[in-house]
Amino acid sequence: MVQDVGAKAVTPPERRRSLLRTLFGGIGLLRESTIGMVGFGLILFWVLVALFAPLIAPVSPTATLQPFAPPGTVTASGETLWLGADQLGRDVLSRVIYGSRTVLFYAPVATFCAYFIGCIFGLLAGYLGGWVDDLLNRIADIILAFPVLVLYVVIIVLIGPSGLNIILAVTFASAPGIMRIVRGLTLDLRNRDYIAAAQTSGASLPWILFAELLPNARGPLIVDACLRMGYVIITIGVLGFLGLGLPPPTPDWGSMVAESRAMITFAPWMAVVPAIAISSLVLGFNLLADGLREISLRD
Repeated sequence: MVQDVGAKAVTPPERRRSLLRTLFGGIGLLRESTIGMVGFGLILFWVLVALFAPLIAPVSPTATLQPFAPPGTVTASGETLWLGADQLGRDVLSRVIYGSRTVLFYAPVATFCAYFIGCIFGLLAGYLGGWVDDLLNRIADIILAFPVLVLYVVIIVLIGPSGLNIILAVTFASAPGIMRIVRGLTLDLRNRDYIAAAQTSGASLPWILFAELLPNARGPLIVDACLRMGYVIITIGVLGFLGLGLPPPTPDWGSMVAESRAMITFAPWMAVVPAIAISSLVLGFNLLADGLREISLRD
């Protein structure tokens, strides 16, 4: 809610309580959207799988059991390979379970870093305007001129495949697009009365940007963050498929699909299971974004 010019000052403890009420209230509002709840359920499922991976995985994701074992095979040592095994005899179910940890760590961290950079530059460009706006927009134009996937591949090839480098690549390629969104929202909000009140009271630039402007632009940004999470998950999968993801033997859904390319005809479970995992998680974030957008339109 937009703060009036003469509104009472909000202390930090009151602001924290307000943020908590907003968080839990947002979860409650999500129940108004069936699509949003389905998406939230898919995401929650994979989050729980990632958290309890050591408890629910039948075997170690790197253990060699029985190569090319079909789903339901019982090994000589007594383990049941519910979703089969890959070409090295590793349990597909265990690798998918541990792979959820990989994607649900790197995708949120990469998205957060991209938003951190994009929000700072977008707020500065939209609020300050002038040469700052022009400079940041020209830099964004140069980066956005490259196809995103090509940019990812070039960056990873230059700096090498690793978890940290995936985060750097996603941040570098995604931050300009986020900056553009934040800049547009800031241009709309910077002339509001509560911004004028903050300027009149002598509030500092960081306070105006991060305490006044950014919270009032959070609605569209949350929806975009959910969609962007899906894009980042696909990106991590594509990089793994191209051999530019996490180095083996780290469980990686994209690498699992890539390893099955030559064996898809006689061992389809090696590709189908991780592909379903990627699709379901991306679908969860897309449905959650649709649900949040639906709720915002009702309001």
